[in-house]
Amino acid sequence: MDANYPRLMAAYNRWMNERLYAACDRLDDTTRHADLGAFFKSIHATLDHLLWGDTAWFNRLQQQPVELPPLGTLLCPDWDDLKAARASLDEQLVEWADGLTESWLAQQFSFTSRLYQREFTQPRWVFVTHFFNHQTHHRGQLTTLLAQLDIDFGITDLPMLPELADPDWLTH
Repeated sequence: MDANYPRLMAAYNRWMNERLYAACDRLDDTTRHADLGAFFKSIHATLDHLLWGDTAWFNRLQQQPVELPPLGTLLCPDWDDLKAARASLDEQLVEWADGLTESWLAQQFSFTSRLYQREFTQPRWVFVTHFFNHQTHHRGQLTTLLAQLDIDFGITDLPMLPELADPDWLTH
């Protein structure tokens, strides 16, 4: 895997989250917490799950302990706390991705999943790809929920990432 892929996806993740949280800021707390029939029920719980999953994967990929409450337990019941935690993690992800190398991404990596009760071993790039794909999956659910609430989230296409307007951005 080209080391630019994680850089691109970390920047895209931050950009999408900034826009998503800005759109969700237009909702009141009751609406953000309402059960809208999504997998994690509400907008808030889905955003919280994204933070939970990103924290788990980020720690795992850095070989740090994953010490989180059980899946489905809110990390940040308060909206402002959730926004701050998301922004902080996104900045950490951008910095982390900037330091990745192709040799690190190619190395075998193993972890034991509490959810699946088994060990997984793959090249790191497989897990990094999953990490960013998971984010995109749940943000897609959220944009659907926002559309159902008559909030136009706007464009989500990767080539529209503002950093890509600079032709040298990926080659720094």
